[in-house]
Amino acid sequence: MNHLDDYFQHLTFERGLSALTLKNYARDIELLKSLADNTALDAITNMQIRRYVATLHGRGLSSKTIARALSAWRGFYRYLTQYKGFTQNPVMDLRAPKSAKTLPQALSTDQAVKFVDIKSDSLLERRDHAILELFYSSGLRLTELVNLDINMLDFSEGTVTVTGKGNKTRIVPIGSHAMSAIQTWLESRALIKIEKTNPNALFVTQQGKRITPRAVQYRVKEWSIKQDINISMHPHLLRHSFASHVLQSSQDLRAVQEMLGHSNISTTQIYTHLDFQHLATIYDKAHPRAKKKL
Repeated sequence: MNHLDDYFQHLTFERGLSALTLKNYARDIELLKSLADNTALDAITNMQIRRYVATLHGRGLSSKTIARALSAWRGFYRYLTQYKGFTQNPVMDLRAPKSAKTLPQALSTDQAVKFVDIKSDSLLERRDHAILELFYSSGLRLTELVNLDINMLDFSEGTVTVTGKGNKTRIVPIGSHAMSAIQTWLESRALIKIEKTNPNALFVTQQGKRITPRAVQYRVKEWSIKQDINISMHPHLLRHSFASHVLQSSQDLRAVQEMLGHSNISTTQIYTHLDFQHLATIYDKAHPRAKKKL
């Protein structure tokens, strides 16, 4: 794998991929390396790649995980053929085994409001309240939220500027409840000695360090227990709930796509299925002919 360093330089400086995406690419290419054993990169054939896919499938890896690995391998070989003199891309035209599509889970409106409406008496409670309100108000990804700086907020406009996947920047509105919770948190934050490496970090620990994604995940789990939300809670569930609820109210798919930062509207369209499920539930409850009578 002598070309790996050059490839990651290419991904970083020419394609501008995020650190998280690079980490995922590295993991998937290391997986290829382990499957290939001592086989040289330019000696791997299409048939061998097919066997690797079968091996991964036999290990119980999901189709989504295998598809992501194939995409990483395909991109790596595309680079090798374009810049390093390789003559073939053995991953070309290969696809992962199909699997049934699963819809993202979303909270009901009542559940979402109950979950984010937490007590905010202590410093950590005020911080967590601001985090949960912002997740649900603006549909941010976990990495986007933890990387926020104070200067990314515009209180006069009620917006936040977010850097998402592919270093793409977008401006997202913040609801009044989230804005109020953030302002309350900033009053408490002013009492914390912030470490010099992240002086403008919006969400920090009691020790003044920028909060980590793992810490946010843990706090979300803790609050789901305290708020008696009987669902396996994680930050992305609030993003799903935000998208589903905005779409139910507005029916504006393009606006939801822009707020979520999806580059392809087909990614956003999954929420139309959630919306249909919501309408179907109402229909079943309300229409006298909706259900078969026994």
